[in-house]
Amino acid sequence: HLLEHVQLWDVAVERQVEIVGPDALKLVELITPRDLSKLSVGQGKYAPLCDENGGIINDPIILRLEEDRFWLSIADSDVNLWVKGVSYGRGFNVKVFEPDVSPLAIQGPKSDDLMADVVGEHTRDIRFFWFIDAVIAGTPVKIQRSGWSGQGGFEVYLQDSSKGDDLWDIFWEAGKKYNIRAGTPNLIERIETGLKSYGSDMTIESDPFESGLERYIDLDKQAEYMSREALHRISEIGSQKRLVNLMIEGEPLPGMRSVWPVISNEGSNVGMVTSQAFSPRLNSCIAFAIIESSYAEVGGTVSINAESDIRSAQICDLSWNGRLKK
Repeated sequence: HLLEHVQLWDVAVERQVEIVGPDALKLVELITPRDLSKLSVGQGKYAPLCDENGGIINDPIILRLEEDRFWLSIADSDVNLWVKGVSYGRGFNVKVFEPDVSPLAIQGPKSDDLMADVVGEHTRDIRFFWFIDAVIAGTPVKIQRSGWSGQGGFEVYLQDSSKGDDLWDIFWEAGKKYNIRAGTPNLIERIETGLKSYGSDMTIESDPFESGLERYIDLDKQAEYMSREALHRISEIGSQKRLVNLMIEGEPLPGMRSVWPVISNEGSNVGMVTSQAFSPRLNSCIAFAIIESSYAEVGGTVSINAESDIRSAQICDLSWNGRLKK
């Protein structure tokens, strides 16, 4: 259904961390290795947050609402407390808090049609990760082209939680002609499209190089950032581990986020599966796994020990996306 129609997802768990004040940009730059100096008001960027060791704290979308006002749109974790501590320790002139913001995701190939019906045709022109202001259900919202799927869509940032039911009902009624359904982030689809999940596929023990996030960092950006020294060092010596894509032979495996050992052809434990699912479109189990870099070459083979069910697996790039689109 997600691949063919449109869905509403209640993703209010995606809390915002608001940073506002004269030192807001300085603080936001400090906590991410991504260069935000050219981030425009009305624009968002995917930006990993990294600590002084290069460890990933979270991987939010950072939205610039005003010149000195930002939202970090996060998944789970205590980013709010971490940012408050960094701000206090450095003596920045900012306020850090969680605002009353609860996102609603609209995902699927018919999401543009639905949004155009509810808000207006101009929403078709919103660029990826950019956002506009609108009024729906009698309350201000921000509409961003984004969402945790590869099928396209929007996130509507509701700024009055008492209007949640009203917001849902408006899109639901308008979406009936598009065969709308309630949904959630889909494990199969996110692995197919390469969307990583913080807390399972990457943690504070991971760095951006290990996690395949190199294109989202700018090692030599001009602004100060706390992970500069650590990430330069990792860049020079290389990560000891890599997050890879696996295609696993055989019938569907039980579980979804089972931590299963990855075994080399020589019989040694070289890593672990972090997320897996059976893809009906590929007729195969597919997975993310963190393994030793020396075994991470695309085209190589390893084995998975799924609770004593030993399966052969091939290390793949995301070329299966091209096969899925044919």
